Amino acid sequence: MKEKYKHLLNFAANVITLAVQGFMFGWVWYIMYVPMLDKANALFRRGNWAVIGMYVLFVFFFTKVFGGYRIGYMRVSDIILSQILAVLLAMGVAYLEICLVANAYLTPKPLILMTLTEIVFIIPWVILVRKGYQHLYPPRQLLVIYGNYSPDDLIEKINTRKDKYNICASESYRIGYEKLYPMMKRYNAVVLCDLPAEARNQIMKYCYQESIRTYVTPKISDILFRGADDIHLFDTPLLLSRNQGLSIVDLFVKRAMDIVISLIGIVIAAPFMLLIALAIKLYDRGPVLYKQERITKDGKPFMIYKFRSMTVHSEDEGARLAAKGDSRVTPVGRLIRAIHFDELPQLFNILKGDMSVVGPRPERQIIADQYTEEIPEFVLRLKVKAGLTGYAQVYGKYNTTPYDKLKLDLTYIENYSVWMDVKILFLTFKILFQKENTEGVDQNQTTAIKQ
Repeated sequence: MKEKYKHLLNFAANVITLAVQGFMFGWVWYIMYVPMLDKANALFRRGNWAVIGMYVLFVFFFTKVFGGYRIGYMRVSDIILSQILAVLLAMGVAYLEICLVANAYLTPKPLILMTLTEIVFIIPWVILVRKGYQHLYPPRQLLVIYGNYSPDDLIEKINTRKDKYNICASESYRIGYEKLYPMMKRYNAVVLCDLPAEARNQIMKYCYQESIRTYVTPKISDILFRGADDIHLFDTPLLLSRNQGLSIVDLFVKRAMDIVISLIGIVIAAPFMLLIALAIKLYDRGPVLYKQERITKDGKPFMIYKFRSMTVHSEDEGARLAAKGDSRVTPVGRLIRAIHFDELPQLFNILKGDMSVVGPRPERQIIADQYTEEIPEFVLRLKVKAGLTGYAQVYGKYNTTPYDKLKLDLTYIENYSVWMDVKILFLTFKILFQKENTEGVDQNQTTAIKQ
C-alpha cells in the first residue's frame, strides 16, 4: 500500500530542498545585494522576485541534470555530490546575472557564504531523507531468472547496490513455467537475464498480467527498437527503424557544437595543458604527447592525441589497456588520468573533425578486431564519430565489458538529441569526482573482455 507514496516522498523532500535554497538566496539578495544597487530604479525593485526565481530555476536545472533529485535511486554520496555541484554552478551563473543586473562587478562573498551554508544544509538533509526512505522502503527482494549463460556477473553488479536490491535466489528458466510462476510471486521483483526470446516473451506476459515488477537485460535488437518511430498510417501498429545513424540536420548541429566547444575548451584549458606538458617533460624527459592510431566513424583511422601518462616503453611487450595498479603509469600520469586531463589534447582532434565532443570511445584497430571477433555487432557503434566523452563513458566505466559498452553506445546513437549531448557534457564534469569511472581492467586482462 505504501509503495504508491514512494514518489510523493521523493517529491516532497526535493520541494523542501529547493524551497530552502530559494529562501537562502532571497535573503542574501534582499539583505546584501539590493542595498548595493541603485535604489532610484523602481523598475528593478519590481524584478526582485524574477531574480530569485531565476536562481531557483538554475538550481533546479543543474540538480536535475546531475540526477540529484533521484533520492530513492542513486547512492547517498552520488546525491550529495550532484546537489553540491548543482549549487556551485548555480552560484556562478547567479553571480553573472547579478553583475549584469547591477551593470558592475559586485562582491561575490555573500553568494559564496550562502553556497557554503546550502552545502552544510544539503549533506545532513540528504542523509536524513535517505535513511527515512530506506526505513520505509527496504531493499527489494529479487529473483534472477537466467538463460543459457551464468548470471554471476550481473548478480555481482547488482550486489554493489545492497541498499536498493537484495538478490534472494537465482533460477534457470529451464525448470519450467509450472515451477517458475509460483516462485516468482514470492519476491518483490524478478530480473530476466539473457533469456531466449520465446521464454522471455512468455515470462514478460505473465509478469504483466500479475503486476510483477520486472527488470530485463536488453538485447541489441531491444535497443534498436527503442530508437524506432511509431507509424500510425494503418490500423496495425508499425515501428520504423531507419538504421542510418544521425540525420543530416543532427550532423550539422553536432559539428557546429564540436567546433564551438573545442575552441572554447582549448582557450580555457591552455594554462592546464602547459602545466601538464611541463610536468611530464620534467619527470622523465620523454615525449609530452602520446599519439596512437584509433578508428572513428565507418572504421576510418586517425591519430589520436593524449598526454603521455605511462612510461616511454610501456607498450614494448604489446598493446593492452591500463590495469588496476598498473606499474606502467607514471606519478604524473596517475594524477591526470584520475581527473581525465590526459584527454585534453583530443580537443584538437575534435577541431580537426576526427572526433566529436560526444560519441563512442575511439578504440585501437587491433583491440576493436578482438572485440568484433567476440561480438560481431561491435562494429555497429561506428555509425557516428568517436567522442572525447560519451554515453558509455558517463554511465559505464573504463573497465566496462565491450558488450555492455556496445549497448550503451547504441542507446546513445538510437536516442540521439542535442539535449542528450548537453546532459552528457554536464555528467562528464561530475565523473571527474568519481574515482570508480577510471578504474582499470584486472591484471590478467589485456582488453576489457573478461577471461
